[in-house]
Amino acid sequence: MTIKAFINGIKGEKWCLLLTMLMRLTVGGVFIYSGFTKAIDPWGFCYKITDYLAAMGLTEWTGTALFVAVALAVIEFVLGVVIAVGAYRRGGPILALILMLVMTPLTLWLAVTGAVPDCGCFGDALHLSNWATFGKNVLLLLGIIYLLAFNKSLRGVYGPAVQWVVLALSFALVISVAYYGYFTQPLIDYRPYPEGTRLVSSTAEDSDECEDDFIFIYSKNGEEHEFTIDSLPDEEDGWEYVTRYHARRPRGKVIMQGSGSGNGIAITDQDGNDVTLDVLGDSRRTVLLLFPDLPHVGVVNSFALNELNDAALVSQADVIGLTPATAEEIEHWKDISMASYPIYNMDDSELKMIARGNPAVVYLEDGVIKWKRTLSSLDSEEQPMELSEMGKSYNADSILTNLVLAYLAAMLALVIINRTHLMVRYFYYKRHKKQSKTDN
Repeated sequence: MTIKAFINGIKGEKWCLLLTMLMRLTVGGVFIYSGFTKAIDPWGFCYKITDYLAAMGLTEWTGTALFVAVALAVIEFVLGVVIAVGAYRRGGPILALILMLVMTPLTLWLAVTGAVPDCGCFGDALHLSNWATFGKNVLLLLGIIYLLAFNKSLRGVYGPAVQWVVLALSFALVISVAYYGYFTQPLIDYRPYPEGTRLVSSTAEDSDECEDDFIFIYSKNGEEHEFTIDSLPDEEDGWEYVTRYHARRPRGKVIMQGSGSGNGIAITDQDGNDVTLDVLGDSRRTVLLLFPDLPHVGVVNSFALNELNDAALVSQADVIGLTPATAEEIEHWKDISMASYPIYNMDDSELKMIARGNPAVVYLEDGVIKWKRTLSSLDSEEQPMELSEMGKSYNADSILTNLVLAYLAAMLALVIINRTHLMVRYFYYKRHKKQSKTDN
């Protein structure tokens, strides 16, 4: 018996149809979740693609990272919906197979080399090891191969005439989610610093257990060591000064509430001194201007930034710029933008974790994040508003709920419109059959 004959022989079996439905929901569900979590945070997946390109030595392609990030999120989500509801029963699994034939070898390379620690398959919503990701992709491949053989044996939820509407509705949902995630802030914040997080606490500074002294950091042969002022090493022996910090303040770590990354944040001045608690004290109102990529911040943003700075001064709030840029890049920005607010250095990865955007704006009260937005999403009409109210017009939970409910309502309405005649025909057949038995 050939494989084709075997497949044809079991296609109509109830267990085969049940397994086909299960495979649709499983494979489709994984694609839906993967695409949705990527679309929620286009900035984050864009950063991940940049890491991929850097690991492959293809840095000249980084300009395409955003397009690829959004396109892949849209393809995965729409493809997942198509598979789950049984639309395009042949074309859906074929496209999924092509996609996985690219992704599976890529994740194997990541698992073997460790070139990128986290594949970013599910954004920041779920982190898998590279080997776990490879195993997941192998299982997905097996499920897709099964669907290639048996998917056409089970009718889909929607008829062929309206399958394009399923595509359009799914595209509209995922692209809307990506739009808000890129131009304002992610509709779901999976990162360590969601709104309501206490970003800093000066508890350590006030503790009696802390010594009132400076600790100096020196490096030698690529390794850093700490020294007190009484035990400084001799630079002639190869030691190189790195920075210093106050002993009453944990270097590179700030006490946080909420999920946290475990690493904490550190802010340094141009001389390398840790000024985290000096800059982000608890009992103050602070506006953070985040510049993950300062050289690529257009000078056109300087007017809005300076307006925001003026509004903050009127409200007696501090304005602080944070960036991983070099001292030369910071001075150049100050010259062209006429910025009067201080700008400090912060680690690139933690900066991007706090808020998305280049630049992004974060408002703190007593060390707690009250709101965060991209600068472009703060309309000029909002600028005269009180700082505490300025970012509240963006209700992420409400927006996401309305989008999802509208999508589900449209999909349900489509089912009713498309399949009502089948329901009528079914009940008519049952009634006619019952009437025939009565007559006999």
